Amino acid sequence: MKQYEVIVVGGGHAGVEACAASARMGLSTLLITLNKKMISNMPCNPSIGGSAKGIVVREIDALGGLMGKAADHEYLQMKMLNTGKGPGVQCLRAQEDKHNYPHYMQELLDEIQNLDILEGEVVDLIHEGNVIKGVVLKNGEQIASKAVIIATGTYMESVILRGTSVTSAGPDGEKPSKGLSKALQKMGIEIIRFKTGTPPRIKKSSIDFSGASVQPGMPGKLAFSYETDTFLPLEEQMPCWLIYSNEKTHEIIKNNLDKTATYNGIQTGVGPRYCPSIESKVMTFIDKKRHQLFLEPEFKDGESIYLQGFSTAMREDIQEEMVHSLKGLEKAEFLKYAYAIEYDALVPTQYDLTLKVKNFEGLYGAGQICGTSGYEEAAGLGLIAGINAALWIKGKEPFILKRNESYIGVMIDDIVTKGTNEPYRLLSSRAEYRLLLRHDNADIRLTPYGYKLGLISIERYQKFLKKNEDVAKAIEILSKVHLGSSKRVNDYMKEHNLEPLTSGVSGLELLKRPSIHVEDLFNLVEELKDIHLDHIGMSQLEISVKYEGYISREKEEALSFAKFEEYKIPKGIDYLNMNGLALEARQKLNKIRPLTIGQAGRISGVNPSDISILIFNIKKAKNG
Repeated sequence: MKQYEVIVVGGGHAGVEACAASARMGLSTLLITLNKKMISNMPCNPSIGGSAKGIVVREIDALGGLMGKAADHEYLQMKMLNTGKGPGVQCLRAQEDKHNYPHYMQELLDEIQNLDILEGEVVDLIHEGNVIKGVVLKNGEQIASKAVIIATGTYMESVILRGTSVTSAGPDGEKPSKGLSKALQKMGIEIIRFKTGTPPRIKKSSIDFSGASVQPGMPGKLAFSYETDTFLPLEEQMPCWLIYSNEKTHEIIKNNLDKTATYNGIQTGVGPRYCPSIESKVMTFIDKKRHQLFLEPEFKDGESIYLQGFSTAMREDIQEEMVHSLKGLEKAEFLKYAYAIEYDALVPTQYDLTLKVKNFEGLYGAGQICGTSGYEEAAGLGLIAGINAALWIKGKEPFILKRNESYIGVMIDDIVTKGTNEPYRLLSSRAEYRLLLRHDNADIRLTPYGYKLGLISIERYQKFLKKNEDVAKAIEILSKVHLGSSKRVNDYMKEHNLEPLTSGVSGLELLKRPSIHVEDLFNLVEELKDIHLDHIGMSQLEISVKYEGYISREKEEALSFAKFEEYKIPKGIDYLNMNGLALEARQKLNKIRPLTIGQAGRISGVNPSDISILIFNIKKAKNG
């Protein structure tokens, strides 16, 4: 029997990060996928990033993951979102090439030592009691391992839904994963049925773009990876286009609800609230006369246009009527019809904060199998699962990110502690410390962890330390330098349409003014000439100075809750027989098995009075 230390089941965005992490941490790793050519495939929109998600990609890169590098490799368009708002919600979004992204990711995997890739289908797990020993393939072959990470995405017992048609298939017409879900249920693991969907793909040459609003990319040094040093000029980026649905579109939908799986009783899985079908949007917002839709290219050299915002499970002929009602798409030709897809996932409260299934030693989950949605969420979970599986095998302490350290930590704590009854999507509003979890400072927050884990090279780490030193030096210089109303200073201010100085002010105080940017200070302050910061360092310097007060306030708030996050709960504590706890609290605490008082306080149904009783009982047990 072949043997590996870690086996990863599934080659999507979660699977590739999981297998790459464990292999790079020195463990023999096997990635098993249904189709090697579909590794890192993008079955829905080929985009990376977006609200909160873009920050997750930065976090993945800061920890040494792969997604950011692949996203920067050959994108179609890149832009920074929410530039009119504060830095706590700004984030990148890139339109990717559906061919080039997975192809490059596969190249990255080929370069990793300790990693093998096998085309096959896992139908069962080998286990002795609650200890995982390996996997069983459809052909009967058994492969031994110390840990298994399940990252099956939307493939497990998946079916495609259109109208009244139900077809056993995975996304993009691939084969579904059959058998593994039933095997997990036999092991006592609870399964939940979820649903997601995708819109039609339209032939570009059949669209009249004249009435659409062009949505260009953005100039500047924009990148997900901190290692990226080449940037696509704006003139080489491809545009997207904005259009709208209309009353005719909505009327077609309302008249044909019996022809969509969303409303005719065919669909049984729960879909994502924040990414609904067009028919759900029309029926939910019944008085709204139009909805935003985006025409987005899928390839650099290709005809496929992704109709974002038009996900549907309508019958194919009705889909044509709906699309042809849109301005500019009256003669649109379909390359691919929209569909909904249902699949099995694991109830996420069965995981602990390391993404290990609580009742089994060596069994981890990652990606949409954990109840999430989106490529970025999946990749973040895959990275953490891969890291923790490797640490567990090595007998080392687990790696758990706190809510004030990363969006990845927020996501894992949310799904594991609170659970979810729909595919979970990250939003900036889910994080209580948004100003600490910014796009620009992911490396400051997480790169030391990545280096300690062995996922960040010494060269990259030294460059990171040097950048931090230079930012600190620049802040020290600016705090000491005073700029007066000299002719040189005010000539510069006048030349750049800035308000002239009437009295002396420190460099730091000047930088705090809304109209002044860090580049202005480097032009005005002679003492900064020997400080050489790249675009990342410049951004971090400006934000740390301009938002110093707000950032300090959030840090203080996080520190005030830190004692609860550090207050460990004994592993074998008996919640069910704990006097004073409300019945619901006993049941919820026993199911979730929180690691800390902070986590316990976030469980739905656990009240402050229950926490007080829990702390009292822990102290009582410690004191004998």
